Amino acid sequence: MDLGLKDRVYVVTGATRGLGNASARELVADGAKVVVSGRDEKSAAEAAAALGPNAVGVAVDNADPDAAAVLLSAAREHFGRFDGVLVSVGGPPAGFVADNTDEQWQTAFESVFLGAVRLARAAAAELEAGGVIGFVLSGSVYEPIPGLTISNGLRPGLAGFAKSLSDELGPRGIRVVGVLPGRIDTDRVRELDSLSADPGATRAASESRIPLRRYGTPEEFGRVAAFLLSPAASYLTGVMVPVDGGARHGF
Repeated sequence: MDLGLKDRVYVVTGATRGLGNASARELVADGAKVVVSGRDEKSAAEAAAALGPNAVGVAVDNADPDAAAVLLSAAREHFGRFDGVLVSVGGPPAGFVADNTDEQWQTAFESVFLGAVRLARAAAAELEAGGVIGFVLSGSVYEPIPGLTISNGLRPGLAGFAKSLSDELGPRGIRVVGVLPGRIDTDRVRELDSLSADPGATRAASESRIPLRRYGTPEEFGRVAAFLLSPAASYLTGVMVPVDGGARHGF
């Protein structure tokens, strides 16, 4: 299936590792060009080099108020156009309600929530019909995840923002989508499992609750994200798509 990605240009944040990187890889594999960002200049450059000549790395923090302008300018400067953005950031600190400090909440809000809002707002101002804004969110959009209180507080609100944005941008032909990872085998998920007394048993218990009985791979997530960003998904907007092996049992 031709996704129609050839020569289209996307900004993918948080793409030096994990789900953002997996999504960028799949976009490039199908012919797209990408601007990948990370907070560290070296890792951003290395990630872009690994993706090949159709990628450029930019060191920027999503929490920086100037991040959106820097990233969109990089897309136009290096590739001459801008077709969409996938906003992905590292997960906020784990912890229960009593564990997380005001500083952790504030830092996470600036990066996970406000940074995403700024980038989406800037993208919306520049995109034309056929453009797309995507958000990497979490299964916590639908159901809180124990021990991830900050994520539980921020991700559903960002999904609500995305849904509102889809209504506002739809008449202009611009789509807005969310991708909700479940237990994908990334460094972040392995780190969360390692917080338990028995990481192996924790993983086995998590897998037993997934109908497919395994964690997903980053590549499986990336392929879904690439499809949702592509012209092949041209009649999908305002949707939150779980990539979780069936772990969400509601309709």
